[in-house]
Parts: sequence; C-alpha cells; structure tokens
Amino acid sequence: MSLFRLIFNIAWFVTGGLIMGLAWCLAGIIAAISIVGIPFARSCFVIAQLTFWPFGREIENRRVANHYSDLGTGTLGTIGNVIWFILFGFWLAIGHLIHAVACFVTIIGIPFGIQHLKLAMLSVAPIGQTVVDLER
Repeated sequence: MSLFRLIFNIAWFVTGGLIMGLAWCLAGIIAAISIVGIPFARSCFVIAQLTFWPFGREIENRRVANHYSDLGTGTLGTIGNVIWFILFGFWLAIGHLIHAVACFVTIIGIPFGIQHLKLAMLSVAPIGQTVVDLER
C-alpha cells in the first residue's frame, strides 16, 4: 500500500468513513435480525469494511471480475436489488450523498466526495457487485 493511500484512508476514516461504516454495520445487524434481510447481512459487513478503508479498492461487477455469471448477476440479483433498495439502499445512499456534498465544499475533500458517490451508487444496487483490490 502506498503512503498516499494510507494517508487518504486515515483522513477518510476520521472525516466521515467511520460514521458511514457504522451505518453499514447497523444495516447489516438489522438485516441479520430480520428474516428477509439475512442474505443481505454479509454484504453489508463487506461493504462496511470497504467504507471504513476505501482507497486502494474498487467496486466491480461480479460477471466481469469472475468471467462468468452467477445467481446475483441475473434476474434474481435484480429482484434482490429492488428489495435491497426499498429496505436499506435508499437510506444508505442518502447518507453517502449528504457526506459527498459536505466533502465537495472544500477542495481537499473532493477525493472523499468522489468515494462517497461511488459508495452511494453501490448502496443503490450492491447485489452482483464485488470489491477488488487495485493491486491485483
């Protein structure tokens, strides 16, 4: 990991990554408690990990990353994304958008705002996506 990535991740964690990471953890706990949300709980915790430490990682479609289709990249994934959006995605996306706007106010916050926008897009439809390291 480069020094700049480490510095950006630490600054990210202090200036908003902690709050949104905890929001993802809360969504994961609520999903784990509810019967409907059990399949979403693991994804919430994986995305929470990404939210805590986003620089050096990217979000990619699983079909592209794995070079084959699976259950989450087809019709059932789309249905799951609709259910996800209704239950959790809307609220998490709003949180990321609010943080992005706050970050864009300052010049130094622009990279953080861009990360929040990426995470907001992931919040809308996470099924069929995966987190990959940029060093692979």
